Amino acid sequence: MVAKKVASVGEGGEVVYDPSRWEVLKRLRGIAVLYLGDLKKDGFDAIVHGSVARGDVTERSDVDVFIPEVHPSYAIEAAVGRIERVSKRELTQATPAHTLKAILHVAEAVKVTFPLLPLREKERDFYRFGGELGLEGLEAGRRVAGVDKRLMVIVPTDYGHYEFSALDNVVRASKTLGVRLETVQERVRVLTRRDRIGRTGIYYKEELREDETFEGKLRERASRDPSLRRLIQQRGMEFKY
Repeated sequence: MVAKKVASVGEGGEVVYDPSRWEVLKRLRGIAVLYLGDLKKDGFDAIVHGSVARGDVTERSDVDVFIPEVHPSYAIEAAVGRIERVSKRELTQATPAHTLKAILHVAEAVKVTFPLLPLREKERDFYRFGGELGLEGLEAGRRVAGVDKRLMVIVPTDYGHYEFSALDNVVRASKTLGVRLETVQERVRVLTRRDRIGRTGIYYKEELREDETFEGKLRERASRDPSLRRLIQQRGMEFKY
């Protein structure tokens, strides 16, 4: 699949959805409600973020579920496994300064992600930037504003959405999204750089074996990486290495 390119300054306007697009949104939101509802029963408050929260879905859209708080990975894996079998487990870290996240790949186009260390407010803003909804909002049929991979701010309407570029409207984007101006400015810098020089990937990504745990892999890495130990201490966590 070809990655979406950052849109040009000045692009935007109204987008009207056809019936098939509304059907795709209904189907994907049904999946999201299933996951968020079952996770809620197990004590995990989760959100869905991205196009499913905004509404600008396509046939290729994923259902991206995120649990913002730190919980034992075995408990989350057990809860997700009761919904559907986990096909792949990955540990990722965007940069040395970012928290490590666990990713559970479940059904096709469904991922459940959660942090192994507490998120900084800036990291939490990433999900608000792209648009997020909790279970209550999904069940009420709400849609929220958020920014897509083209750096277009998607503003839901009754007939589809209205969009404008965040490139030359960072202040307007900040107010529309309800996130800090510096968050919008940083995301614009990161995404335009990726668009200009190509995707540079993430700092660390590894698939876990069946006999490995996320916390165990974190300890293993921290035992030989002083910068990771400092990050763990900065986030107020304690591990025995």
